[in-house]
Amino acid sequence: MRPFTEHTGRALPLDRSDVDTDQIVPARYLRRIERTGFGPFLFAEWRKDPDFVLNRPEFAGATILLAGPNFGSGSSREHAVWALEDAGFRTVIAPSFADIFRNNCCKIGVLPVELAQESVRALMDAVLDDPTTEITVDLHALRVSAPAVHEAFEIDPYTRWRLLEGLDDIDLTLRHADAIDAYERVRPARLPSVPRA
Repeated sequence: MRPFTEHTGRALPLDRSDVDTDQIVPARYLRRIERTGFGPFLFAEWRKDPDFVLNRPEFAGATILLAGPNFGSGSSREHAVWALEDAGFRTVIAPSFADIFRNNCCKIGVLPVELAQESVRALMDAVLDDPTTEITVDLHALRVSAPAVHEAFEIDPYTRWRLLEGLDDIDLTLRHADAIDAYERVRPARLPSVPRA
C-alpha cells in the first residue's frame, strides 16, 4: 500500500450520519475479485440524485471525505474502503467510525481521522462556502490544518507506523521472508507445502 505521511487536498462534504458500508458500496457490486474498479460504485444509490454532493462539479477531484458520526457502520466489507480508495480518497474525517471500518481503512492505507463534531462541522461549512478550500492532514504531526480548523488527532502508534511506512499485512509478512524460507528448508518433505515463485 502507499505510505501516508501528509496529504493536502480538497474535500467532499458528506453531511450524513450513520453511513453504513452498504450505502458506501451496495452489495450487488461485490462480485469482483480485484481490489480495484469499485470507485464507480461509490454511493451508487445516492448518486442517482443529480444533486448528490459527489455529482456536483465543484467537488470533482476531492481527495478528503468529510462525514458525520458513525461512518462505516454495518457489515465488515473491505470493499467499502476499496471503493473510497479507488475513487481517489486518501483520508476520511469524521466524529466517529465503526471499528471494523476504521481497521479496514488502516490496513488498506486510507487514513481515518476522528475530530470533534464541531470541528468536522466547521470544515464542512468552510468547504461548502468555498469548494477550493484545501485541508492538510499530517500523520507525522498528528494534525489537521485548514483555514477553519487547526486540530490534533490521535491514532495508535503501531497503526501510525504502518501507515507512515506503507505496510499492509502482506508487507509485514514478507519482512520475515528469510525466516520463512529457512523454516521451509528444514521442514519434512512429507508435509504439505506451497510452491514459491
